[in-house]
Amino acid sequence: MSPVIDPVHTSPRHPDATTVVIIGGGIIGLTAALTLAERNIPVVVLEKGRIAGEQSSRNLGWVRKTNRHADDIPLALAADRLWAGMPERVGSDVGYRQAGIMFVGRNDAQMGMHEGWLKSVEHLGLDSRLLSRDEIAHLVPGGRGEWAGGLYTPSDARAEPTLAASAIARAAQAKGAVIVEHCAVRTLQTSAGRVSGVVTEQGEIRCDQVLLAGGLWSRKFLGNLKIDLPTLPLTCSVLRTEAMAGPTEIAVGAPDFSFRKHKDGGFIITQRGKLDAFLTWDHVLLGTRYLPQLKAQRDFLKISLGKYFFKDLALARRWKAVDVTPFERVRVQDPQANTALNDEALRNLRAAWPVFEQARIASAWAGTIDVTPDSNPVIGAVPSLPGLTLATGFSGHGFGTSPAAGQLAADLVAQHTPLIDPSPYRFERFA
Repeated sequence: MSPVIDPVHTSPRHPDATTVVIIGGGIIGLTAALTLAERNIPVVVLEKGRIAGEQSSRNLGWVRKTNRHADDIPLALAADRLWAGMPERVGSDVGYRQAGIMFVGRNDAQMGMHEGWLKSVEHLGLDSRLLSRDEIAHLVPGGRGEWAGGLYTPSDARAEPTLAASAIARAAQAKGAVIVEHCAVRTLQTSAGRVSGVVTEQGEIRCDQVLLAGGLWSRKFLGNLKIDLPTLPLTCSVLRTEAMAGPTEIAVGAPDFSFRKHKDGGFIITQRGKLDAFLTWDHVLLGTRYLPQLKAQRDFLKISLGKYFFKDLALARRWKAVDVTPFERVRVQDPQANTALNDEALRNLRAAWPVFEQARIASAWAGTIDVTPDSNPVIGAVPSLPGLTLATGFSGHGFGTSPAAGQLAADLVAQHTPLIDPSPYRFERFA
């Protein structure tokens, strides 16, 4: 069962021409569209399924700086500022609450990782700090976990994935953006060696620039153009409880569970220590590029070979503009929630904070994350094809940084001064 997204009325057809086409109606593409529309730059967003139908509505809703790579912190800081102003910008509530995020550790090894991260970002002036066991008990009362300590960032926040993308889409449309759902882009048109348009299942659109924000589908789209983007899929299972009394407004991440307050009074919970890694043919093609991650996180991944492998294998890797594409065959990637992992997360949480004994599951779902070899996204131009810019590969961090990531992508497309230094996200680093 997928999350229920706040509905948005979109356009039935696209125009014949525009300035910028954005491929993908997730929160990154929508924020880029809003930024461009605010600058009076004509923009069309094309979504093969429905806006925010995949990971943009299925993520945990955390808006964090904690435990990000140091070179990713400027983007997260910019996102903080933009999230805080988002309700006024879009004219509606997006569920943004600056209630803090806390990570807790059970032993010295886990605390050593938190201490190492804190040292790596000490030059950035964050409000993150280490916590003692007593401080954890004070901030999140009622627990019986034997914590060695914690890491806490009071300025971290949360927002609601089922509200935010829809609110941003409506605001973008109000400012002139055109958004078309159930309209897959099949390929690009080029002229004199640069992008001149896109071919969709409805026909062609002439344009000057294309922004690809297709999430896990970006690799397939680029592969058809003989452009190699290294990303692999991971699947996270999530549950939401019915409304209940909880221990804190702070989002908490432990080694084997996490929880955060939901707008309806329940909690969003996941098994933070396990993600499903359903093998695909891309794992064979790209596996060696992920060996450092695999060595560091082998216990974190639940690797399996099953029906997902054969479903993915059945999708074409090359096609022509007149062909029905993988994007039309799979409108929405909707994996089943792993009930065993969700049950395990809830058991672990109840053992640490007994108040969750009263929790009753309201819904559960899963979402697929596109992960790059260094876990940082690609936000930048493709040098071999002028007019094509990427904003993809967010490795599970896209929602939290989306206001800044979308604006940075819009800056690069429109050749404005970038919001932050984009060099950590350049596509060429994977060459």
